[in-house]
Amino acid sequence: MTATQEDQVAPPPERRLLQALHLGDLVPLSVSSVGPLFSVAATGGVMVAQAGWWTLPAIGVLAVPFIVSSFVFRLLNRHFPHSGASYHWSARIIGRKASRYQAWILIVAYFLSIPPIAIPASSYTLALLVPGHHEPPLVAFSVTAFWVVFAAVPLLLGARPTARLTKVFFAVEMLGLVAFAVVGVASLGRRGVPVHFGPPPWGGILVVCVVAATILDGWEIDSYASEESRKPREHPGVGGVIGAFGALGFYAVLYPLMLSETPLSALSNSVDPLAVWASRVVPSAPSIVLLPILASTAGGLWLTTFILTRALYAMGRENLVPSGFGRLNRRQVPHVAIITTLGAALAVVAGQLFARSLGAFFNLVLSGAGFFLLAEFFLDSLTATIFLSYGHRRLPDVALQPHSHRWLLAGAVFSTGVMGALLVGFFVVGPHAVGSGIDWVLAALLALGVVFAWATRRRSFEPHVFEGRSVP
Repeated sequence: MTATQEDQVAPPPERRLLQALHLGDLVPLSVSSVGPLFSVAATGGVMVAQAGWWTLPAIGVLAVPFIVSSFVFRLLNRHFPHSGASYHWSARIIGRKASRYQAWILIVAYFLSIPPIAIPASSYTLALLVPGHHEPPLVAFSVTAFWVVFAAVPLLLGARPTARLTKVFFAVEMLGLVAFAVVGVASLGRRGVPVHFGPPPWGGILVVCVVAATILDGWEIDSYASEESRKPREHPGVGGVIGAFGALGFYAVLYPLMLSETPLSALSNSVDPLAVWASRVVPSAPSIVLLPILASTAGGLWLTTFILTRALYAMGRENLVPSGFGRLNRRQVPHVAIITTLGAALAVVAGQLFARSLGAFFNLVLSGAGFFLLAEFFLDSLTATIFLSYGHRRLPDVALQPHSHRWLLAGAVFSTGVMGALLVGFFVVGPHAVGSGIDWVLAALLALGVVFAWATRRRSFEPHVFEGRSVP
C-alpha cells in the first residue's frame, strides 16, 4: 500500500485514540476488570443459595468455555485489532447484519453491568464510614454519584491515567486476596463445617452457570483497548488470557475456603458473604475488611465503563450509532460516550433508589446482565468458529492457516454449544430462580435487538479497518 493510500484509509489524527498502553498496563487492566473480590461479594450469596456446594463444579463448567474464549480473543486480536472488538469481528467475518445485532447485545450486556456495580460501591463505602447504620436513599444516591464522578475523571483523562489508577486499586485488592487466602488456610479445619454436596439441584446449577458469567468476564477489556495499545497486534489478548486464568485461580482458592468454613445457611443470599466468612475466621476483624472489596468494586466500575465506551466510540465512528459517540476530546478520549454512559447509569440508579415501582423493575432488568454477557461470549464463539472454519475463504486477504488451529476450532465449537445450551436452559429455570417476569424481560430485550438492527439498516455503517501498527 502506498503512502497516499494509507492516508485515505487511516482516519485523521484527531479521530484516533492515543496509543499509550504497554503490556504492563494491559495485564493489570484485565485482571482488575475481573474484580474477584467484588464478584464473590456480589454474587457468592446468590450462587450458594441456588446450588450450595454444587456452586464449585458449576463455576468450573462455565470456566472452561471462558478460558477457551480468552485464546479465541487472542487470535482475533492478532487479525482484527479494534476498539469495538466483538461486534467488529462479527462485521468482518459474518457480515454487517449480524454485527448490528451483536452491537445491541454488547451495549445491553455491559450497560446492565454498571448499576449493579455502582450501588454496592456506595453500600461498601457507607459500611466503612458508618458501620451498622441504614442510610436513607438520598445519602446512598449521593455516595453513588460520588463514585460515578470519581470513575469519570480517569476515564476522561485517558487510557494511561485510567491504567495507573487501576494499578493502585489493583494492589489493594491483591493484598486483600492474599490476606483472605492466608487467614482462610490458617483457619482450615477449625470450624467443622461439613462438605455435603447432596443430590445435584440441576436448576440451581444452571442459574449459577449463567450468574457466573458476571464473575468470569472482564478480562476481555484489553481487546477493547487494542487501538490504545502500543503494540496492537501483539499485546491485546495476552492480558485477557492471564486475566481469565487469574479469575479461575482466585475462585479456586476463595470459594472452597469460604464454603468449608461458613455454614451454607449463613452464606445463602447474603449481600456480602466475604464479610460473613471473615467474621467467623477472624471474629475481631473490623469493618476494614471491606476496604479491598471496595477497591475491587470501584475498579470494576470504571473498567466496565471503559469497555462500553470504547465500543460506543467505535460504533459512533462507523455511523452505527449517532456520530457524537465517536467524538474525541483534546486528550483523544471518547468523552461523549463516557459522559452519556455514566449519566444514564446514574439515572437508572436514581430510579432504583427513589421509586419503588421502578426499583423492582430495574432489579429484574439488571438481573439479566449475566444472561447478556453470556450471550455476548456465545456470539463471539460462534464468530470464531466461522472464522476458523471458513475464514481463509471469506477473507482471502487474511493470513489464516486453519490446519494450525484445529484445537482452537474444537474449543470454539465446544464453547458455542455449551453457552448456547445454557442460554436456552435459563429460559426454563430463570422464572423460578430470578423472578416470574425475567423471561419476558429477556425476550423483550432480545427483540429490541432486532428493532435496533432494523432501525440502523439505512445508516452507512462501514467497518473501520484499524491498521494495527505498533508505535515506538
